Amino acid sequence: MFEHLTPQPADKILALMSAFREDPRGNKIDLGVGVYKDATGLTPIMRAIKTAEHRLWEQQTTKAYVGLAGDPAYGDAMIKLILADAVARDKIGAAATPGGTGAVRQAFELIQMASPKARVFVSNPTWPNHTAILGYLGIEIATYRYFDNETCGVDFDGMIEDLKTARKGDVILLHGCCHNPTGANLNPVEWQAVIDVLNATGAIPMIDIAYQGFGDGLEQDAAATRLVAANVPECLIAASCSKNFGIYRERTGLLMAVSQDAGQQALNQSTLAYLNRQNYSFPPDHGARLVTMILNDDALRADWAAELEAVRLSMLDLRQSLASELQRLTGSDRFSFLAQHRGMFSRLGTTPELVERLRAEHGIYMIGDSRMNIAGLNAETIPILAQAIVDVGV
Repeated sequence: MFEHLTPQPADKILALMSAFREDPRGNKIDLGVGVYKDATGLTPIMRAIKTAEHRLWEQQTTKAYVGLAGDPAYGDAMIKLILADAVARDKIGAAATPGGTGAVRQAFELIQMASPKARVFVSNPTWPNHTAILGYLGIEIATYRYFDNETCGVDFDGMIEDLKTARKGDVILLHGCCHNPTGANLNPVEWQAVIDVLNATGAIPMIDIAYQGFGDGLEQDAAATRLVAANVPECLIAASCSKNFGIYRERTGLLMAVSQDAGQQALNQSTLAYLNRQNYSFPPDHGARLVTMILNDDALRADWAAELEAVRLSMLDLRQSLASELQRLTGSDRFSFLAQHRGMFSRLGTTPELVERLRAEHGIYMIGDSRMNIAGLNAETIPILAQAIVDVGV
């Protein structure tokens, strides 16, 4: 049997990580991996997580299964964090998943089950795993224009033109905030225009929100998701706790199925539980329990929110510092978009050839499409990166 297996395409990010590790240069800079790092290069455990884990260790009396959809208290807490009161709770089905990727995978499987002929529209570019999973499942992929390499902003006119080609029952995959890989976001007026197109075409939005709190703040980053969920007949929302709670390895995510028809909720909920059963039965609980403890404890939540805000502000400072240094070196404001982008990532809008020169000549590692992880920088490496960008002629 095994002899019939064929090699699968290498994951570009994992390949880049491997190449970085093998590079002997002491001044190399890793801007490829999509994980938050502090100024020392560490992905720290948040204070509130440490406190919750200690409490859990003292208080937990069993490791028995919780339920196919996870602990209902976790779903309630996450729904409140993401949607607040935008949609009534009795209109939302929710299930815990192994990370945000698990939520995305379950959403795609639900789409395949409910509407086998649906196309899923993804932004150009999007997170590579979106298209990888869709391709593996055999779901038809359509793309819509999103990033303008000239302005390094959103090609909104192109986006709207492409979304208008969607048919009733198609799915439009949107990034709730901090677009990955570009860092370029829609503004509130543009979000409303997208909603208008969704309602005109009958297409269904699916929102991937993996970076709430990393962009403009917890409430501001959820605003677009809330606006969409409140103003369309139904939608899917895939959420991750990996970044904003720093619990990457605990694999903590949530999938929501939202319908304005409250009578649909029971079926949606049972379908989410069924899909979990087919894929991995019971979802992980440790990370979900920590999140629930933090969100339901005023003191822990305040400490978590304060530390998350410090992380957000540090990334904004890195963005502004890099943009300012590039302006100083070039005498031009053409890199000002770096300060306007949000989240961990920005896309320089340059060629794979120049990205390769950054690696070969300067030991700077980023994805070939010029996506770089801003959180991989610090005060010492910003001038090095800026000079390298100028030297290779980005």
